Amino acid sequence: MKKTVILGVTGCIAAYKSCEIVSRFIKLGYDVRVIMTVNATEFVSKLSFETLSNNRVVVETFDPNREFETEHISYAKLASAFVIAPATANVIGKIANGIADDMLTTTVMATQAPVFICPAMNTNMYNNPTVTKNIETLKEKGYIIIDSTEGRLACGDIGKGKMAEPVDIVEMIDKLLTPKPDFRGKTVLITAGATIEPIDAVRYITNHSSGKMGVALAEAVLDRGGNVILVAGNTSVPLPKGVTVVKVKTTRDMLEAVTEKLNDSDVIIKCAAPADYRPKEVAAQKIKSEVLNLELVKNPDIAKAVGNVKGDKKLVIFAAETNDLIENASGKLMNKGADIVVANDVTKEGAGFGTDTNIATIIRKDGVIKPLEKMPKRELADVILDNILELE
Repeated sequence: MKKTVILGVTGCIAAYKSCEIVSRFIKLGYDVRVIMTVNATEFVSKLSFETLSNNRVVVETFDPNREFETEHISYAKLASAFVIAPATANVIGKIANGIADDMLTTTVMATQAPVFICPAMNTNMYNNPTVTKNIETLKEKGYIIIDSTEGRLACGDIGKGKMAEPVDIVEMIDKLLTPKPDFRGKTVLITAGATIEPIDAVRYITNHSSGKMGVALAEAVLDRGGNVILVAGNTSVPLPKGVTVVKVKTTRDMLEAVTEKLNDSDVIIKCAAPADYRPKEVAAQKIKSEVLNLELVKNPDIAKAVGNVKGDKKLVIFAAETNDLIENASGKLMNKGADIVVANDVTKEGAGFGTDTNIATIIRKDGVIKPLEKMPKRELADVILDNILELE
């Protein structure tokens, strides 16, 4: 899954250009959802936008085929950016004055995403004082106006009122949503959180991993234009929207999921804390005993399994150590066939499980060693991505 652009299309001859807007966003890797006004369907069919976006087009507020979730709210929350192109004088006036009487305007009112307005109309309409005032009102309220251009209009008049070109509209929004698109075209497989190994019907073995570092990495890849497959064990933080999530429980489940998704990935970041051991036998019922003795067996080593078959793919692993940090982490780098190991001493304050910060040393297969100061995990995520690109 990807960042989502909601495109509002209103009743104007320039609506045909909105097809190109959808196509360009799709090529850049965005998910596009289209909301049309009833008048817009007189210029371009729903089917055109559904074919280009591969998503259902919404028109009617009370569509009997709508999704169960309140649609204008769900689309408002889904939006990374909201663009209305073309925006007629009518819809500009309604939004400027707080009128929400159809699916498009109600969704705009509900969104917290940045909203881009692309006016398109006859020159005389564009220059009308009421329209001018409404556009200024929108600017004051924080809406972003991608202004009309001058030229020959569909009515034959020459002047300002042409909708901005699709290439310019998409470029402006793309720069806002993805200012550093250096992972565009790449799919990054990230493991996050802790696995659990059942003892009996109610108990299990696990560890303190929260999944925060894995989530931070997923957010960083998305912000830089990449696609994310997030194989998530037990986590205590919300998973980011816009990623493909595969939920797992045990270490063997995680290995199976990683193996299945490996061919779809360009980079693998093993950020999870899978349980190293599991009980040899799992009781079907809750064990009731004064003394509980467990025989543990070794779980498969997911990182090493990936390192053995990754080929040209980049593999990043994490090493949570309590002593001899560089020596132990360097050994793991070589033993598991990784390209980068992110080593951290979990005994240091601000570097342990569940924190919002980390203190890491990046060790690369090319011999580069980079000790880092304590920093937020989201900031560390970008440093890790930078080092991946430096190895290419």
